[in-house]
Amino acid sequence: MIETNVSRQNQTFLQVIQSYYQLTKPRIIPLLLITTAGSMWIAAQGQVDPLLLLVTLTGGTLAAASAQTINCIYDRDIDYDMERTRHRPIPSGKVQPRDALIFAIALAVMSFTLLAVFANLLAACLAFSGIVFYVLIYTHWLKRHSTQNIVIGGAAGAIPALVGWAAVTGTLSWAAWLLFAIVFLWTPPHFWALALMIRDDYAKVGIPMLPVVQGDLATVRQIWYYTLVTVGTTILLFYPLHASGFVYATIALSLGGLFVHKSWRLLQSPEDRTVARELFLYSISYMMLLCLGMVIDSLPITHHLISMVISQLHLIS
Repeated sequence: MIETNVSRQNQTFLQVIQSYYQLTKPRIIPLLLITTAGSMWIAAQGQVDPLLLLVTLTGGTLAAASAQTINCIYDRDIDYDMERTRHRPIPSGKVQPRDALIFAIALAVMSFTLLAVFANLLAACLAFSGIVFYVLIYTHWLKRHSTQNIVIGGAAGAIPALVGWAAVTGTLSWAAWLLFAIVFLWTPPHFWALALMIRDDYAKVGIPMLPVVQGDLATVRQIWYYTLVTVGTTILLFYPLHASGFVYATIALSLGGLFVHKSWRLLQSPEDRTVARELFLYSISYMMLLCLGMVIDSLPITHHLISMVISQLHLIS
């Protein structure tokens, strides 16, 4: 047994709640919810039903929490060996694997039920497929066996964009799949920047992350290529799909230019962990602000203001 001698009986009620909360890796979830919300706003053309938004984000939170909890159960052996993760609830003995599994199943059932009843069955099935993909494809199959783990596994993190679209429309359009592609392509440069920072931890436990297997230079080259493709893909929402407008395109190009710049800096200094950290942190802001740009562009008031400006320009000319 890898658990320490920490006694659950000695934990207060609040400490038990905190331990289960930590199992869900709560710092990861907000970014998934932001992509869900951005997708919903575009699908609803800026007029999202507040109740549907609340239900979808809650269902998405529960699904992500379930997937992360199962991930903690599966990875408890390597979590114990890695310095940054050995104090997580399972390796530290604060939560037993069996109890964590019951918790994860309960979260998954609540997520599916909530989305199926108050949104639609497609959204519920997509959220559940995200759990299955993350657990079976990424955690079980890819993470410990392939340098492409985070590339293919990134599909799990892109599914919330589909959930948001499906919750609003009950279908999946080309725009929905393009949103999926944006998050999917963004994941490798985002995660590989982190992997560069903690490469030694991954090497210690035998996880074949790209920096461990192929080195820093090969990794930063892949980061550079994926960044270019990601930024190019974001523009497709504006043209040719016309799912978003000029405001979004301006925001996407501005954010993308800085993303490319930071990736280029890392390409020039592959072993500089400070530059890798800057890129990692910016990649989070990039996705959040990009989704905010989607929301702003979709709002009716934005289109009204643009129409007013164009009218004034015509009068002046």
